[in-house]
Parts: sequence; C-alpha cells; structure tokens
Amino acid sequence: MERMMLIAFDLEGTLTDMVSWELLHKKFETCGLAKKNAELFFSGRISYEEWAKLDASLWKGRRREEVEEVFKEVSLKDYAEELFRWLKEKGFKTAIITGGLMCLAKKVAEKLNPDYVYANELVFNEKGEITGDVIVRVTFDNKGEILERLKRELNPTLTVAVGDWKNDLPMFEVADISISLGEDHADYLAKDLREVKKILKEVLLETEKL
Repeated sequence: MERMMLIAFDLEGTLTDMVSWELLHKKFETCGLAKKNAELFFSGRISYEEWAKLDASLWKGRRREEVEEVFKEVSLKDYAEELFRWLKEKGFKTAIITGGLMCLAKKVAEKLNPDYVYANELVFNEKGEITGDVIVRVTFDNKGEILERLKRELNPTLTVAVGDWKNDLPMFEVADISISLGEDHADYLAKDLREVKKILKEVLLETEKL
C-alpha cells in the first residue's frame, strides 16, 4: 500500500522573498502607520485580527487592479518548483500556510500547484475596491491548529513542516519533522530549498528502515 505523507510550508521567507503586507504598504505609502500598528500587536495591546484589520483599513478604497499590479510578477526562491515536483513524485500532499495575503499566495500556488493553501484575504466591494476588512484565516500562532486539522483529515504516515520564523513554531510542534530556513528551533536547519530536499531524502531513507 502506497503511503501518503504531508508537508506544510510557510510562504514568505520560505518559498519566496516577497512579503505581501509589506509590498502593499510600500505601494500605498502606508509604511509609517503600519509600523505603529505592528508595535501595538507586538506589545500585546491588540490581537492579530485587530492588527490585520487596522492595516487593511489603511488601503480602503484602493482598487483590485492596483493590488494585482503589485503581484503581477511573482518570484520564487531557487529550487522551489523542482522541490514541489519531487514531493509530488514521492507521494506528499503539499500545503502552504501563511499569515500573508491570498493575492500573493494564489500567484505562488499557480506555479507550485500545492494541494492546500491557507492565507488571509482582503475584502473587496462590488466596485472592486478594498473595503478595509480582511478575512483572517492564519494568525501569528494558529499555524499548528491548521496543520493539526489537516493531519486529522488526511491521516498521513509522516508530517513535515518547513518555515523560517517564530510564527512557524506552532507548526513545527505539530509536525513529526520540522525544518527551518531561519534561526528558530527545529529538528533540522537548512540554508536553502535544495538542502530541504536533501534532508527529506535522508528522512525517507530512515523511515523505510523502520
């Protein structure tokens, strides 16, 4: 019987160097106000949902076309497409779990074809304008809950998480194997996605011996 495995990736900093919130703040010249909103969140004065909505409200009235222009050209980290093709060949279900925005995540998904994508999403009105609201699916600390739900649904024989920052730690805790492209605690540290594949090949060889 062919085994099914699950691997979940963070997006920004892991599969791409693009940061969706940051790029839109630069586009709409709201970086100064965004910095104040971030300080409110990291000092514990507001929730993640409140932070996201404060940021989105800065762009109220901006048009969908302006947002799409920012993500017209999406750049991936080296070896991302090759890694995802190899994962499919090896029987992995793939997921992207990001606190970034769907406008970037869906463009990356068009290139990598993951099985699941979880991201936050700006709300537009019937005129195609940002309402100032945002659908929050991924917070600073719920990536582990999302991965846990996927594990219950799929019942994989192996679950892997790949990220690069402290908001990926809840995902690392749920996974059987965690790989970090940053400095946060994980089972393995990798300098790039090619090394992620190397680690996974070693892990698969070990599991085949069990």
